[in-house]
Amino acid sequence: MLVEIKVPVLAESVPDATLLEWRKKTGEQVGRGENLIDLETDKVTLEVVAPDSGVLVEIRKQTGETALSHDVLAVIDTAASATASAAPAVTVATPAAAAAPAQAAAKAGPAARKLMAEQRLASTEVPASRDDGRITKGDVMAQVARAAAAPAAVPPAPVLNSPAVLLDAGARPQERVSMTRLRKRTAERLLQAQQQAAMLTTFNEVNMQALLDLRSRYKDDFEKRHGVKLGFMSFFVKAAVEALKRFPVVNASVDGDDILYHGYFDIGVAVGSERGLVVPVLRNAELMSFADIERQIADFGQRARVGKLTLEELTGGTFTISNGGIFGSLVSTPIINPPQSAILGMHKIQERPIAERGQVVIRPMMYLALSYDHRIIDGREAVQCLDTMRQCLEDPGRLLLGV
Repeated sequence: MLVEIKVPVLAESVPDATLLEWRKKTGEQVGRGENLIDLETDKVTLEVVAPDSGVLVEIRKQTGETALSHDVLAVIDTAASATASAAPAVTVATPAAAAAPAQAAAKAGPAARKLMAEQRLASTEVPASRDDGRITKGDVMAQVARAAAAPAAVPPAPVLNSPAVLLDAGARPQERVSMTRLRKRTAERLLQAQQQAAMLTTFNEVNMQALLDLRSRYKDDFEKRHGVKLGFMSFFVKAAVEALKRFPVVNASVDGDDILYHGYFDIGVAVGSERGLVVPVLRNAELMSFADIERQIADFGQRARVGKLTLEELTGGTFTISNGGIFGSLVSTPIINPPQSAILGMHKIQERPIAERGQVVIRPMMYLALSYDHRIIDGREAVQCLDTMRQCLEDPGRLLLGV
């Protein structure tokens, strides 16, 4: 029986996908659930697996081509499996040696495979740390670090005046690499935000002492009770929701000549991955507990690193929080994520002298930045919204009492 391999249903915001490298050739045996090819979209990398075992008899779309939802990528003949398995052994000189790279490559996730390609590493060169033999991105990074730390081999003595020596002596190497779809889409959206929105940024600073003390006091009990670490992001999400309730226009968006007010709070949390910045969304954050938020963000971070976030999780959002502080940023101007109208930028916590009750004291301070679309948000509303967040963070009891 012939079985068609089709592109899975893509989200409405993702018009098409680009085919990466095929992992099987025409005429080769495939197993049920085996990854045949990765599809790169503007947001995530999708794996297309074989729905049944058989022989890959036809490839209709090649590496680098684009495809739409439900497009047929290839055809498998399930009835040809017995014939394929009975192929003469002479076609493979060393079965064990030839199968090992294929098996290792099949057990590497999309993020690991992409990084191996960038570092020009074969799957056989990367030891797997997991019991099931699957190669993770961390395994690849560890191998790169080991290779960098290894003593460099001493090259043979060069032949004077040889073309290679002349090239190496004055070489100024450069490499041209095509942008990924995610990088190109990110660039388009950033330019769109700057060109179509009247973007301004207001700044404030928050004294993190109360939050640090609260976290230090309850972090162990919190982790034992909920099975997840207590971070700062849950407090920022809660503070943002409280501020957006008081200033709903900051949670709104522009729709043509109309302002679209949202009666819910879907908070996007910017997460860095090897493919670039992605923004998974906490749906109905106003209904989530601190533990729910921390658990969901931890899950987002883990799956972003291995390219396992879904299109639905990266779609939508009414407000975004970006934390440049984890990379050491002291202050920055975040760019709005269209069609949203505002974004909060968190930054590095740094001890600084401040005046407190007539005394100069050292406190852990963080700069906050709120970029907003001035077409619908006035400066007064933006400043007061950011100051409301500051008050909630400096006095976390406000989040519990709703004051």
